[in-house]
Amino acid sequence: MEGLLLSVHVLAAIVFVGGSAVATSLFPRYAPVAAPAEGPAEGPAVGPAEVMADRSRSVAVALHRITRGYSIFGVVVPAAGIVLAFVQGRTGEIWITVSMILTAAAGLLLALAIYPRQREALATPGEPARLRTLSMFAGFYNLLWAIVVVLMIVRPGSAEGA
Repeated sequence: MEGLLLSVHVLAAIVFVGGSAVATSLFPRYAPVAAPAEGPAEGPAVGPAEVMADRSRSVAVALHRITRGYSIFGVVVPAAGIVLAFVQGRTGEIWITVSMILTAAAGLLLALAIYPRQREALATPGEPARLRTLSMFAGFYNLLWAIVVVLMIVRPGSAEGA
């Protein structure tokens, strides 16, 4: 049973958390932006066609769908992890508790900040500053998951160690 739960936990993390991490990171690059009336204030003048060259609404829409779908299926990761912790009798270990808190924080960040901002960026293309904020949130999301992975490997406070 433990082997199956651990396999589901790890595979779901790789596929669903990894997929949502990539999608949230790439979305700002492809999200549509409002073309400036004139060139940027700093540097050489850039025409609207050049500003929009790396943008693709259809790619951004696909990344937004991946963010949503993989995030929904990603609930399997903490569910399997919690069941596994109970089966192994590890629920009282600090690394499990911290991992659960960070996982909840990542989920809330995705649900309350990243996904709604992606939807907003698709509905009303805006200034690049808004997309930089979205990139920052994606970076925090990925950082939270990176910390969880390190905790899963190092297991500080574990009865058995790594």
